[in-house]
Formats: sequence, structure tokens, C-alpha cells
Amino acid sequence: MSDTKLEIGSLAPQFKVMAVGGEYGMEGKQVSLNDFKGKTVILYFYPKDDTPGCTKQACSLRDNWAGIKDKAIVFGISVDSVVDHKKFIEKYELPFPLLSDENKEIVNAYGVWGEKSMFGKKYMGSERSTFIIDTEGKLKAILPKVKPEEHTDKVLALI
Repeated sequence: MSDTKLEIGSLAPQFKVMAVGGEYGMEGKQVSLNDFKGKTVILYFYPKDDTPGCTKQACSLRDNWAGIKDKAIVFGISVDSVVDHKKFIEKYELPFPLLSDENKEIVNAYGVWGEKSMFGKKYMGSERSTFIIDTEGKLKAILPKVKPEEHTDKVLALI
């Protein structure tokens, strides 16, 4: 993964990017981390829209939305396009917005972009990791390489 090493208690890296879905609708809106001062923010990075693990992870958050929505702002982040995000949101009726990081600024800032391997083939991709940011914009928790089936329970325990 990248050389960026974030630590609990440090300021979360800032970003400004297009959010689609959730309260922003399918037209979307530019958002920045600064927009959410005073609120807990969950940034969950995932490799690719509409793949088995990423779908399981997103649908688990959707299915537990009642226990999350009043406690934190949730953003799913991948390097997929806004168009791909819209299809993913519509197909699975996701209630939270997704951020499109096609230029890889956010995945690099959070240190989750790097070399991966599947079936002996190496490629570049995003590590499945979650960052919980407190009301002051500091990292409260970091969940690296989280498993899709454990993700929601771990997040709920921390917010």
C-alpha cells in the first residue's frame, strides 16, 4: 500500500469530491470533509462497485441503516466513476452516498491504494479499509483490511 501512514488522533486528510446517492440524489453534489465538522464521519473504502464482497459490505450497511444514520455520516469510496456508482446505488437501493475518486487523490491520501494480488496476478487497487472520523475531524478508528461480513458490526461497535 502507499507510504501514507495515518494514526488514530491525527487529523483526517481533507478532500473535495462528487458525492452521489443518499441525501445528494442521483444528480450529486460536491462535498468536502470540512462540510461535516461537528459530526462523526465514516469513510469506507472498497475495491469495486457490484462485485461480491463490495456488494455484501454495502448491503450490510444498508440493512443496518436504522442503527447508523442518526449516529454518523457514511460515505463509500472507490475509484469507480459516478456513472458506475449510480448503477450500484440503484441496483441495491443503497441509502448512503458514494464518492467517486477516479483521480485516486483520496485513496492515496488515506494510504489504501497499492499493489494487490489475485490468482497470482498483480494489479493496483484499493484496500478494503474504514476510517471513523470524530466531530473534530480527527481519526477515531482505523479498520484496515476489514472483511465484508464483519464490517458493519465493527463500525456499529465504534460509533
